[in-house]
Amino acid sequence: MHKAGWKRWSTLALLGAGMMCAGCAMVVGGKQTTGEDRKGRWHGFDPCAFAVDGRDCRIVEPAHAVAGTPYGREYFRLRAGLDNSRVRFAREKQGRVAFLGGSITHNPGWRDMVMQDLERRFPETRFDFINAGIPSMDSTPGAFRLDRDVLSRGRVDLLFVEAAVNDSTNGRTDKEQVRGMEGIVRHARMANPETDIVMMHFADPGKMQVINRGQTPKVIQNHERVAERYGVPSLDLALEVTERIRAREFTWEEDFRDLHPSPFGQEVYFRSIQRLLDAAWKKPLARNPRVRPHPLPAAPIDSKSYVQARLVDVRDAQFGEGWRFEERWKPRDGAGTRAGFVDAPMLVAEAPGATLTFSFEGTAVGIFVAAGPDAGIAEYSVDGGPFRERDLFTEWSAGLHLPWAQVLDADLETGRHELTLRTANGKNPGSAGHAVRIAHLLVN
Repeated sequence: MHKAGWKRWSTLALLGAGMMCAGCAMVVGGKQTTGEDRKGRWHGFDPCAFAVDGRDCRIVEPAHAVAGTPYGREYFRLRAGLDNSRVRFAREKQGRVAFLGGSITHNPGWRDMVMQDLERRFPETRFDFINAGIPSMDSTPGAFRLDRDVLSRGRVDLLFVEAAVNDSTNGRTDKEQVRGMEGIVRHARMANPETDIVMMHFADPGKMQVINRGQTPKVIQNHERVAERYGVPSLDLALEVTERIRAREFTWEEDFRDLHPSPFGQEVYFRSIQRLLDAAWKKPLARNPRVRPHPLPAAPIDSKSYVQARLVDVRDAQFGEGWRFEERWKPRDGAGTRAGFVDAPMLVAEAPGATLTFSFEGTAVGIFVAAGPDAGIAEYSVDGGPFRERDLFTEWSAGLHLPWAQVLDADLETGRHELTLRTANGKNPGSAGHAVRIAHLLVN
């Protein structure tokens, strides 16, 4: 077998059973022993550079060893666990499982494997699986579309959610990252207090660089604040992938390949989720198990989190000359699109000066746009205040009508407000036009 192929095979075999130590495993006098220490910390662990064929080595005490992990510990936190969904699946023989996220959730791979694994664990259970992954989506649009794409299907027993990659690559601020993820978790629990949730943090090169400096990426810190507050199990796959690469089990370039993982990388993700489920459901069910509501904290982390976020029909706005409503919009420029934002209703203005108004009740307002090669600048005012600008053209817009949730004002006082929005005379230097295409209005 080719060397790289052998590494991949052995890693996957050890992900589910057996212990991996990259190069060696030594215990001297019952204490952890390391080679020459390197500067820095690896998430609380000092690395060792024990010289075995030039490979890094993590040396752990057997009492702390975890099967299938390189440094003798797991990457998940179970917190309040997943007992409710297990009772539903095992005793009621039915269950609804939703997957909310971006392209890593949308694409075939780990999600399909988890679905098959659940069917294997509960062969008599009738499952309804919801794929609510949409490429490019982060936690902000996730919060606003949660009701439409997930909760509208009925009671959700188990929700898998991920947004760490897109929250950081899309440039969401710390405040937005908390507001978006807390909006998803708290809204889901308000709709059904018995819903179990698994929060995942996927890997990308930027996060790996931060982890290799001995730090935790800020987006993971922000999401973990939410997970801890609500007792949600979480899985740090960014840390796991980084440490397995450091342990020389595989490489990013040849094996994992991209933040959209190769089939090998998808298997790594699945095996980690599988271990989390194994641990959560390890103990036998009680004789008469009961589904119990998860406690809901009296107050959110941020009072302006997107807990009551929703999508609003664009026809609820008042619009006149310069705007047109298209029942099934599609681009004429050949640029790419995303599902749900093509052959779908769209309010369109393509020249400067088109104005609309929208009255709403809440603390936040925005527009969900398709930002393509000709995306313009939106000027907006709330309650007659000064006009501000929002450039809708993104670094990806040149070849894609990118769905983007633009929250224009998220810190309003509770009550009724009016948004005035118009297309600007100016435009981004990279844009070919002044277009504002609105798929949904946003209100929290």
